[in-house]
Amino acid sequence: MSESTNALIDQIREANMTYLMLAQQLIRADKAAAVYRLGISEESAELIEALSPAQVFKLSTTNTLLCRFRADEDMVWGLLTSSHTPNRVGNDTTQRLHANILMSSRLADASA
Repeated sequence: MSESTNALIDQIREANMTYLMLAQQLIRADKAAAVYRLGISEESAELIEALSPAQVFKLSTTNTLLCRFRADEDMVWGLLTSSHTPNRVGNDTTQRLHANILMSSRLADASA
């Protein structure tokens, strides 16, 4: 593997560790809010919450990113980046609220 590939894999592993630690912290503080903010199921939240430090480390060392973007549609990205779009409709707060509603509805659809 090239040096740049190794650097990218190291960054993915660091992102995984940061994500898992943040997820555990959010879940332990407020599970319902964490499920919403992380875009995960309650079952996933319970699994992440129960991970030991050794398990978190082992999971984080994979070369596959464990988290994913929830804004996986052009419309959501458009709403989130609307402050950079000329001729937009509504204010920033309204646009972000709309994007959050769309993302949370995707989670509800996936959980059903």
